[in-house]
Amino acid sequence: MTTVKLQNLDCANCAGKIEKRLNELDELSNVKLNFATSTLSFEQKSEKNLLDKIENEIQKIEKQVLIIKDETKKQRTFWELLNKKLLLITIISIILTFISYNYVSNKNLQLILYVTAYLLVGRDVIFQAIKNIKNGKVFDEHFLMSIATIGAFALGEYVEGIAVMLFYQIGEMFQAVAVNNSRDNINALIDIKPEFANVKEGENIIQKTPENVKIGDTILVKVGEKVPVDGILLSKKCSFDTSTITGEFKPKTINENEELISGYINISNASYIKVKSLYKDSTIAKIVELIENAASKKASAEKFISKFAAVYTPIVVIFAVLLSTLPPLFIQGAVFTDWIERGLIFLVISCPCALVVSVPLSFFSAIGAISKRGVLVKGANYVEKLTEIRNIVFDKTGTLTHGVFEVTDIKSKLLPEDELLKLAAYSESFSTHPIALSIVKAYGKEIDLKHIITHEEFGGMGIKAIVDNKEVLIGNTKLLTKFNIQHDDVKENLSAILIAIDNVFAGYIVVDDIIKTEAKS
Repeated sequence: MTTVKLQNLDCANCAGKIEKRLNELDELSNVKLNFATSTLSFEQKSEKNLLDKIENEIQKIEKQVLIIKDETKKQRTFWELLNKKLLLITIISIILTFISYNYVSNKNLQLILYVTAYLLVGRDVIFQAIKNIKNGKVFDEHFLMSIATIGAFALGEYVEGIAVMLFYQIGEMFQAVAVNNSRDNINALIDIKPEFANVKEGENIIQKTPENVKIGDTILVKVGEKVPVDGILLSKKCSFDTSTITGEFKPKTINENEELISGYINISNASYIKVKSLYKDSTIAKIVELIENAASKKASAEKFISKFAAVYTPIVVIFAVLLSTLPPLFIQGAVFTDWIERGLIFLVISCPCALVVSVPLSFFSAIGAISKRGVLVKGANYVEKLTEIRNIVFDKTGTLTHGVFEVTDIKSKLLPEDELLKLAAYSESFSTHPIALSIVKAYGKEIDLKHIITHEEFGGMGIKAIVDNKEVLIGNTKLLTKFNIQHDDVKENLSAILIAIDNVFAGYIVVDDIIKTEAKS
């Protein structure tokens, strides 16, 4: 399977035409064009390089679409997404039309300015209509726009002809912005894919793409890096941020010989992992594939519109011809000029662009908007199903809450609360665990390390430290039980961090997730 990226693909309807055309080629099979990511995948029946031929076939349908190398792009602004060339042409055309209409009295000069303005905005549409006719595809929006606007010129309605083409191009321009904005949102979600894997070969660490990692390889995942493939932890233990995959904000500690999933982010210490599956079979690859294929699963409304448009356009043309010719033949006093103008108006207002473009574009934009908020949708058909929802069950963490630890309460039995928080912060100051970081942040003052005499970490339990000659135990119930310290049965919160000072239970600190202000109660 060969995969390439396309540039300047802004029309969902055209994407369907391109896919259909390429599937008709004898040299290709299983052609799939993902409009959401501008990705074209296909299988070819020979070793011959067919990219030039494929691009040529694509440009018979959409001449501005190009095959490009795959590259990662940042989220673009509205101005970056805007087709500046088309915008400039549109502005010039408007200026020429305004000058000709208001300040030019010479009919010949006026006509020259009108024709120039029209060709500036309508040239691409007319050329595309001619190209489609040569390829045997007559009835499409380019054909309708061309005959309607040229007909307007033939009737002397120059401004109307230019205006129709102007509005069409402006609509195309904003459609491209909407499409590219949604595409950027979807691509940003796809960025969860790890870019590399540190593979151990002998005494060396070789950086490879995840696709080139083999089952049985040993890989090194450093702090802050993503696990590139599913595997088994070889190191003693390691903590991971699993929120990208699970949505849970609480870090997960993986012990030696336990399985871990690709996409987890290492937050504690560099660890070795034994690969147990290829990248294509890993969890992260399946999620990326789900995102990439989301827009390809059409809703029933999209399927209907695609079939409807195929017969709708020819019918519109036939009705326009009948509207232009029959009334003058059968109605007394009817003038051909008036009815031809009405037929042309009928063609313009009946152009299928709104139907053919708006339905798939609305679903695509919805997927893009949802993706921007980190939500995975399996396809447009599921977006359509949202209209039938009556009740919603939310996952709390990261959805209704911020997904970040904060100290929400301090209960002290021996010391003032600020003193208990200080001892806790000093004890946790060497740890990179998110709970430890939240306690240090809540303390809010600089940590003077000379006050910390000893520091010892107990995996999965907590920390023992001597701070200002006080022995501090901070962690969960397992830690206090290990040192035979009696403590209160804390039921208020599962994220209560217990603290003992000099072998006496001193209280606890509650660390929890904070509800978002926009979350409705």
